Amino acid sequence: MLENNISTVNNDVKTLVKDAQALFTAATALTGEKAEELRGRGMRALDTALAIAQEAQVKAVESSKAAAATTDAYVKDNPWRSVAVAAGVGLLVGVIVGRK
Repeated sequence: MLENNISTVNNDVKTLVKDAQALFTAATALTGEKAEELRGRGMRALDTALAIAQEAQVKAVESSKAAAATTDAYVKDNPWRSVAVAAGVGLLVGVIVGRK
């Protein structure tokens, strides 16, 4: 779910930045009122991209905090099970690294 949202946000931001770049490129060839209009549209597109990125960052931080709180509660409720899982993961990583 979170990975899908991050991918969507990344694609949206990339599209907005590409559009802004195209507008700025077009604006360099023009002068006067039309150039100002294109520059303004480009700046608005970049502002939108920045707002989307900041919103995604806030959501990611909230999701991380919720996951950390859930993990903390689980470890407090099941300390020995958590130790066993950590030891198992450590053993698995050790075996994998030892083979290479």
